[in-house]
Amino acid sequence: MQMIIGNGFADASDKKARPVINPATGEVIDTVPEATVEDVAYAIGVAVEAQRDWANRTTRERTDIIRKAAGMIRARRVELGKILSLETGKPYMGEAVWEFDSVAFILEASCEVAKHHYGQVMTDSTEPGYDNDLQFTMHTPRGVIACIVPFNFPAALWAFKVGGALAAGNAIVVKAPSYDPLAVIECHKILIEAGIPAPVVQCLTGAGARVGNAICSDPRIDAINFTGSTATGITIAKTAAEHLTPYYFELGGNDGLIICDDADMDLAVSEAGDKSRNSGQACSAAKRFIVHNSVKKRFTERLIEERLSRLVLGDPLDSETTMGPLIGKSAADEIFRQTQHTVAQGGKIRFGGKRRDSYAFFEPTVIENVTPEMDIARDMEVFGPVWPIIGFDRLEDAVTIHNNSRYGLGGGILTPNMKKALQVARQLKTGHVAINASGGFRAAELPFGGGSKASGNSRESMAEVMREVTQQKSIILRHVFSDESVPGTAPECLAG
Repeated sequence: MQMIIGNGFADASDKKARPVINPATGEVIDTVPEATVEDVAYAIGVAVEAQRDWANRTTRERTDIIRKAAGMIRARRVELGKILSLETGKPYMGEAVWEFDSVAFILEASCEVAKHHYGQVMTDSTEPGYDNDLQFTMHTPRGVIACIVPFNFPAALWAFKVGGALAAGNAIVVKAPSYDPLAVIECHKILIEAGIPAPVVQCLTGAGARVGNAICSDPRIDAINFTGSTATGITIAKTAAEHLTPYYFELGGNDGLIICDDADMDLAVSEAGDKSRNSGQACSAAKRFIVHNSVKKRFTERLIEERLSRLVLGDPLDSETTMGPLIGKSAADEIFRQTQHTVAQGGKIRFGGKRRDSYAFFEPTVIENVTPEMDIARDMEVFGPVWPIIGFDRLEDAVTIHNNSRYGLGGGILTPNMKKALQVARQLKTGHVAINASGGFRAAELPFGGGSKASGNSRESMAEVMREVTQQKSIILRHVFSDESVPGTAPECLAG
């Protein structure tokens, strides 16, 4: 499959390509170009030129095209879902097809937000010297936005990044994920088919270190939107600082789910078990299970018996499969290394803990005897199907355990006591907190992202997206409410 560069589809300028591997089998399902640094520079130049014409279209014209694309994606959700399932290992109908329902909704919602992103009018200043002025603000597109998409929810997170950006009048240069770029390229094809000029929606493929760095270091990029690891985010931030390029990051997380002694145990098992979605490869999935000691044994036994032992690992295209592989062999190797590291620190594997013979499968794994000092209880983000159980006696201890991490993405608490729940929610140092639920979800309207510590600075959502893809411009009409021009009336201390 080719990338979108220049006026359409093309190979890399040096003709090099990289394989896309089915993580369930290890088989090559396609190849994509390995973009060169020269390809990146060319794509950005094309986007810069194309953005001007795209921004000159009315918001109505732009959003009509994007809404058309959303409808086309919804109509093709089944075929798109199969592509996504093959390249990611997501169960086909249960997760992969569903993701394109989300894509369509996000694109449509982005259009609605863009159509109602108004400025402010200040007609009656209270500051001396400005009584006869009309002051107002307007929002203009930033220009060319770099959108660096992660592997775990490539289609949905692509939609969050590009929907608002395009609706606001920006051009985009997308870096598709290295492991699974095919569905993202297909979505770009649909944007073009719907009527967006190809130069406005450049989509590059290849190694992240080379392509991503070339994109982020280019001074013609007006903003960077990145979802991925904290380490990569720090690298990008340093690169962006060379040109003071604004950046918006959603980075790592080690979210906790606090299960109180009065929690509904059916709900606790259900919410904790949902971590198996996408084989645990979700930024906001609960990764630490902080359970009151009085219910810890019962919770663990029920979690294993009622949820984890019933998971069916296998071919993602098989309708019986409920959990697929990790994104690649190296990811499964890393999960195994992390579990063994936890065992070496004193943890005990109660369930699972093994690699499967197949290419990138890892068993759902429960680790007991986890203490707050262990790496997995603090800063070691395990991006896979692992459930570490950490006990507590006092609620203030649970809050301390939760906050004792470099990450601050989200969290959750299970208790019927709303006063207690709200007190904890206020104390958790996270971007969001779910009450009587795991924090492992992402509603499109919800301001989502780090908001705290090493989890990033973005609040990517329908509620906040326009703040990140536009810039506010102030317009001042001096003396329009006076009969004649009165120069020099601004306070001297503010003049100039």
